[in-house]
Amino acid sequence: MTLTFNAETYGQLLADYRPRVITSEQENDAAISLAEELEHLPHQTPEQEALLDLLVTLIEKYEDTAYPIPKSSPCEVLLHLMDARGCIQEDLIGVIGSRGVVSEVVNGKRGISIAQAKSLAAYFGVDAGLFI
Repeated sequence: MTLTFNAETYGQLLADYRPRVITSEQENDAAISLAEELEHLPHQTPEQEALLDLLVTLIEKYEDTAYPIPKSSPCEVLLHLMDARGCIQEDLIGVIGSRGVVSEVVNGKRGISIAQAKSLAAYFGVDAGLFI
């Protein structure tokens, strides 16, 4: 049996819960509580699922603004991956260039080219976009 979406039922849910753009921790906590309540319903209706999707979008938007994740530089990503794998600069010779090139890249004195990003991605098994 396929459940169909009922616009009137959804409109009533919107009227009952009045979701809106979240601007404070208190509003975020309330939205999270409601989302958790909806998520744990044993038999969620299509309208409740749509409301849950809306709440999750509003929560994510607020949290992306309130708690931004700092973006790491390509060099910082490289250093982290080297540390995690226990690599040293010599391990990258031939992967991204000569000893001098590796040293300059690792020390942040030279940027990572697209070709080097692809080589590093293959070497570490990650997406090349991390190095660009």
